Amino acid sequence: MQNKDSDSDGIVDSSENRQLHADIYAGQLTTQLKKGLLSYCVLLACEKPTYTSEVISQLNLAELDVAEGTVYPLLARLQKDGLLEHRWRESYQGPPRKYYAVTDYGRAVRKVMANNVRVLNSAIKTLERNKP
Repeated sequence: MQNKDSDSDGIVDSSENRQLHADIYAGQLTTQLKKGLLSYCVLLACEKPTYTSEVISQLNLAELDVAEGTVYPLLARLQKDGLLEHRWRESYQGPPRKYYAVTDYGRAVRKVMANNVRVLNSAIKTLERNKP
């Protein structure tokens, strides 16, 4: 027999249904968290001139699971904001390719973000250690 409880709306849910909703909600929060950190991750990936598909590969190797449709607009925005620059390079496999690299301003932003990420990570670890 399944365990049934009322949620905040008074609706009776099974524990399986609650877990499914928890998984969905946590997935949405994780997506928002990744969106917030993706610019920082791209700045890390573009320290040296990097072709877009290489950026995507690096992000996916880091288990960020990003799609081209996410990365291309982000690269354009980071370039527009002055954090990245691009250069065209000839390719042996077709047309010239656009390579992105971090600007001095991008390095400065990345340095501040690195510290912010460390502080947040430390805060999370502290909270996890001190949980009841």
